[in-house]
Amino acid sequence: MNLHEYQGKEILSSYGVTIQRGKVATTPEKAVEAAKKLTEETGTGWHVIKAQVHAGGRGKGGGVKLAKNLKEVEEIAGQIIGMNLVTPQTSKEGKKVHQVLIAEDVYYPGDNEPEEYYMSVLLNRATGKNMIMYSPEGGVDIETVAEETPDLIFTEEIDPATGILPFQARKVAFNLGLSGKAFKEMTKFVTALYNAYDGSDSSLFEINPVLKTSDDRILAVDAKVSLDDSALFRHKDYAEMRDKREEDPTEVKAKEVGLSFVNLDGNVGCMVNGAGLAMATMDLIKFAGGEPANFLDVGGTADAKRVEEAFRIILADEKVEAILINIFGGIVRCDRVAQGVVDAYKNLGDQIKVPIIVRLQGTNAVEAKELIDNSGLNVESAVLFQEAADKVQKVLA
Repeated sequence: MNLHEYQGKEILSSYGVTIQRGKVATTPEKAVEAAKKLTEETGTGWHVIKAQVHAGGRGKGGGVKLAKNLKEVEEIAGQIIGMNLVTPQTSKEGKKVHQVLIAEDVYYPGDNEPEEYYMSVLLNRATGKNMIMYSPEGGVDIETVAEETPDLIFTEEIDPATGILPFQARKVAFNLGLSGKAFKEMTKFVTALYNAYDGSDSSLFEINPVLKTSDDRILAVDAKVSLDDSALFRHKDYAEMRDKREEDPTEVKAKEVGLSFVNLDGNVGCMVNGAGLAMATMDLIKFAGGEPANFLDVGGTADAKRVEEAFRIILADEKVEAILINIFGGIVRCDRVAQGVVDAYKNLGDQIKVPIIVRLQGTNAVEAKELIDNSGLNVESAVLFQEAADKVQKVLA
């Protein structure tokens, strides 16, 4: 589950990470009120107005601007709230901005020049350890840094059993070329950042940039946070941070009815039980000359109601030209799934206008094939994987 910047910063702050402070506003008038309160609390004279959407590169799309007075706060907030923000990480339509973060200006003058760093915490799946990835080149696309100057990308692996050790935090600060107060501040920052990642059961914490201010404070100017959905039962307060407006409506609907679903850009809808079989089915569609329109796992209880909901979700995609149902009857009987397909087909009636190929293998597969073949519906049955692939290829031809 992805979070907005202000939500990620709330988690960071709760673990002792120093952040660029700010307040959320949903209207230009509330933005002015937020700016006034922020000035009282922090003394900031200028304010940064940031669009709150689940996408990076907001500044490039005009979603991050500096306001030098309250009049500009109101004007800029009015421009950003309600706009469709297009960034390198959104579709061409962009994402509608419902709220902005009014943040303090942390690039104030002082004895030293501010410096920006990149830092993220994530799991290294190859080693089974957590990893801090960091670079002295912050505030820019880290992908570009990795491609053009890979020697400026550092990593520090951390054993989850021990957590981050003091020497590791110091190593990060040393590699970033820090000394004195900034060195001490960075070691505290890194330790708190890792503890926030670990304690919140996150899959990613990305701070770009981490800022060394002109008076050598270290703080998070941005925060991109992804929480592990499987661990949300331990964090009821985090679960309430979910913003469904930022998610694909079809995926939201699928989650509400208990289906594992990911929307893709292809033309063949998939309905499968089991993630492994779903991935194999998507490969099958590719080999047959099609493109998978979705990943959809109906799980072990593929009854009529569940199958019907899956049909509705797949058919909501106008790009779908065919549907492949591929079920292995282990926990669930194939004939029960077949009956579910027949019942769902009849309930949906004229809504189904694309050919359907059904492959059922496992318990009562023979009976299931007979049910499909004798249904009188526009549904073709298959027994072998290759047979199903051939039929997909045929209907797409």
